[in-house]
Amino acid sequence: QVQLVESGGGLVQAGGSLRLSCQASGRTFSSYALGWFRQAPGKEREFVAAISWSGISTYYADSVKGRFTISRDNAKKSVYLQMNSLKPEDTAVYYCAARPGRAGTGTSDYGYWGQGTQVTVSS
Repeated sequence: QVQLVESGGGLVQAGGSLRLSCQASGRTFSSYALGWFRQAPGKEREFVAAISWSGISTYYADSVKGRFTISRDNAKKSVYLQMNSLKPEDTAVYYCAARPGRAGTGTSDYGYWGQGTQVTVSS
């Protein structure tokens, strides 16, 4: 079992940066792949980034590649999403997700979810 709590969201101007954090609890955190997803009003939840249990492999949606960076610290049971060059279209609720084994890019790949944190990018 893994419980996830996101933080770090807020209001930022276009071109700015934010760093999201996700704090996990549970004894097997280091064996879980982690992902970030987002959901804008009226839209389906979509994949943003994922990282393998070791941290060696990372995956990104084309829309954020080169601007966002996912990382993890297994000792702190945390995963991060550094978001740079933010755009108004990045506005959404951002969710942290976890799954045992390999990383995935689909919402159905993950069984554990946080409550989400709002990111709003003004133009």
